[in-house]
Amino acid sequence: MTSQQPLPTDDFSIYYVLNCSEVATAFAYVMTDMWLGDSDCVSPEIFRSALGNLYPAFTKKTQQDAQEFLIYVLNELHESLKKYRQRRSHEKTSIPRCCRKVTANESSIITRLFEGQLSYSILCLKCENRTYKNEVFTILSLPIPSEYECSLQDCLQCFFQQDTLTWNNQIHCSFCETKQETAVRASISKAPKIMIFHLKRFDIWGVMKRKLRTDIHYPLTNLDLTPYICPIFRKHPKYNLCAVVNHFGDLDGGHYTAFCKNSVSQAWFSFDDTRVSEIPDTSVQTATAYLLFYSCQPFSIPIQKRKS
Repeated sequence: MTSQQPLPTDDFSIYYVLNCSEVATAFAYVMTDMWLGDSDCVSPEIFRSALGNLYPAFTKKTQQDAQEFLIYVLNELHESLKKYRQRRSHEKTSIPRCCRKVTANESSIITRLFEGQLSYSILCLKCENRTYKNEVFTILSLPIPSEYECSLQDCLQCFFQQDTLTWNNQIHCSFCETKQETAVRASISKAPKIMIFHLKRFDIWGVMKRKLRTDIHYPLTNLDLTPYICPIFRKHPKYNLCAVVNHFGDLDGGHYTAFCKNSVSQAWFSFDDTRVSEIPDTSVQTATAYLLFYSCQPFSIPIQKRKS
């Protein structure tokens, strides 16, 4: 996340988060040290400890799921920054509390960058009445349609293809006033500036759990999401890869590494615990990819904000 601009230069300026939660403040210190510090290495131990105080599961020495961890981090940072923005807004205004509009203050840098929206078209196959349902997301969990080899576009097509719900999965139709077979298709009605894909490598096959080691080919540049975005909302159809989280091992134990693109130098770096090394673009494509981060954001060099 520290490679995602404008996180390092926006709401996470140290001066803006000292009154936020312990997690947000610790995260801000990590980002400041990484971007503006003069140390050769940075330890995120304070941040991990702060998050562990809220979610003790992350303090254990056992393997944790990177996707679940990311969801907790994004939610905690959003809630903390949202509350701080609301508090600052209330302190600056003289409008009576009962008359204030807090809708704008429900957002944060997290929602502005990572939050998207899916629109589900729901068609009753008996009366053909069509309804729509919206759902907010920060991470899209994509099914993997092959055990051996496929592309990210194959995963996207599988996720966004029409699904027919029958038998126990039928949906209640308000016109028929009973459950009916239904055709459901999802599309993106709001594309986030930073799109996170979770590749569902952990699967249940019968009574057994397994890890899919499918070699998934994903583009480093110009990922086109146009086919999956509602036509009237196609503002950010193409994305460039900016980070990858890799998983080695199986369900019982494993190891995570990351590839991150320095958007200033355009170079890719591998992060493996204390080992950091520059890698060629050709090494970014691996069969161990678990989380993919795509961005349509331009990048500016982070600067230190001064307290006013």
